[in-house]
Amino acid sequence: MKNTNAGKLTVFAAAALSVAMLLGACGGATNNAGKAGMTEEPAAGVDTSYTGELPMPDVNKRYDNPQSRDNVKDGGTYTVALPVLGPNWNYASNDGNSGYMNTLWGFYQPNLMAYDTVKGEKLKYNPDYITSVKKVSDKPLVVQYNLNPKAKWNDGTDFDYTAFKATWQALSGKNKEYSVPSTEGYDCIKSVEQGSTPKQVVVTYEKPCATWEMLFAPLVHPKAGDVKTFNQGWVNNPHNEWGAGPFQIESATENQVVFTRNPKWWGKKAKLDKVVVKRMEDTAALNAFQNGEIDAVTDTISSKDAIKSARSVKGAQLRYGYSTKVRVLNFNAKSKPLNELAVRKAVVQAFDVATYNKIQFQGMNWKSEQPGSELLSMFQAGYKNNLPADGKYNTENAKKTLEAAGYKMGKDGYYAKNGKTLEISFTFFGDDSTQAALANAFQAMMKKAGIKCKTVNHAVAKFSEIVASHEYQVLPLAWQSTSPLSFLSAASQVYKSDSDSNLGLVGNKKIDAMLNKIGKTYDYKEQTDYANKAESAALALYGTLPVSAPPIYQVFKKGFANNGPAGYASTYPEDMGWQK
Repeated sequence: MKNTNAGKLTVFAAAALSVAMLLGACGGATNNAGKAGMTEEPAAGVDTSYTGELPMPDVNKRYDNPQSRDNVKDGGTYTVALPVLGPNWNYASNDGNSGYMNTLWGFYQPNLMAYDTVKGEKLKYNPDYITSVKKVSDKPLVVQYNLNPKAKWNDGTDFDYTAFKATWQALSGKNKEYSVPSTEGYDCIKSVEQGSTPKQVVVTYEKPCATWEMLFAPLVHPKAGDVKTFNQGWVNNPHNEWGAGPFQIESATENQVVFTRNPKWWGKKAKLDKVVVKRMEDTAALNAFQNGEIDAVTDTISSKDAIKSARSVKGAQLRYGYSTKVRVLNFNAKSKPLNELAVRKAVVQAFDVATYNKIQFQGMNWKSEQPGSELLSMFQAGYKNNLPADGKYNTENAKKTLEAAGYKMGKDGYYAKNGKTLEISFTFFGDDSTQAALANAFQAMMKKAGIKCKTVNHAVAKFSEIVASHEYQVLPLAWQSTSPLSFLSAASQVYKSDSDSNLGLVGNKKIDAMLNKIGKTYDYKEQTDYANKAESAALALYGTLPVSAPPIYQVFKKGFANNGPAGYASTYPEDMGWQK
């Protein structure tokens, strides 16, 4: 799960790092379907020659122009934009664990597994890397992986058990010096050893682990497994030699990455000759698409006017669908005055979420009920509204909360305590006008409750840096779920007291104990019950607040295949290209 509805390419999103961070952008749709005759969005999206109202997407369908390899041309270049490139290229690390880096890793790093369907009912292993997986025993749980004999890393290192071992050692939590987004699942493992050959991996667990099928994606190159290299060795360095995929990195700067076919790739040849990823913020990316400089805008188009502009481009297709994201606000409990629970609670009580979401989806009629969870989507079995009952929007209650905590209203209309005015800041990124409007609306809401709030705007390129250094007080972003079972590890990732992805910086041992139970049972109902109980306790600390469940809106030049909104369904990067 991560910030500003940054769109993802339909390559497999690593399951072990269950949620990836994205900028907190908005997105919308119109639900006045069929006025000009269209009642259903085609699988390839809506051609821009169609000027009528857009029909709502189907939550069960994919809109990525799915095509077989036989129907995709050999060759060609695909040029796309992302708002952030780096700086930390290690997706397995906490600093690099963003939806943007997941997209980049998908081209040149191993994609070990994928889902066939939108709802992700069945997990499949990629035979280019893993030829078979066998559960050797249940008590204790022992799993055997047989690896593809042809698989090698770009530097010539054999693709074998050593990568699995290095990944476990980095993500297990046993060495606290590793900065990782989650240890869930890896903390259940007793050993990772060679089987009959180095190409056979035997993983032995010391306790039950419901997430075992999702582990080892992403996979760490054995030479990148020491603490110093893992944490900082990838900063401004994508390490092409540590890749193993259908593409290689030909060049990389802070403004552009060029991928070309990997001559060392042993699988099916990539359909595309080249993929160019340019760093552009939202407005620049849309302008570049209109001018023919890029082939798609995959970072979610986030306003009615932007959608209108995208639909004005001839020979294009608008593809949109339900996302696997949740937009949230995080409240930095290590910063004054948000270090006081009463202040965080008052901020939430002063926050008019309905008005905020009207601004977010202004003019687009997308009806997004406030979600009550950052772990389970509202359409998933086991979903429950875990928002604290006393945190509902009520400006007068916000004032009462502050007054009970010793704050007094000043002549300037703001509360103060011990002679110091109550003041917080709201941080947002980029040049999107809707983001600025949301920041200003939040500021106005706080003023009504007697809380002074300043807005702080940064360039999108500073997003990872600001988040990693916790240089924020109120921070909007989005978490992107990468698997229907993401909640099993996302719970600890988002809420555990010692997790680097706990951006509210709150928690306690009691909640940690609840979180530890979630992935240790194989019963789905028990898993969701534990998750809901833990999340309910965590949200009562007011370190984070789920705000909305946004859609994905993307636009492509007509005929680009196997890319677009598709829920949990995945397409390997070697199959993307231009339709015949």
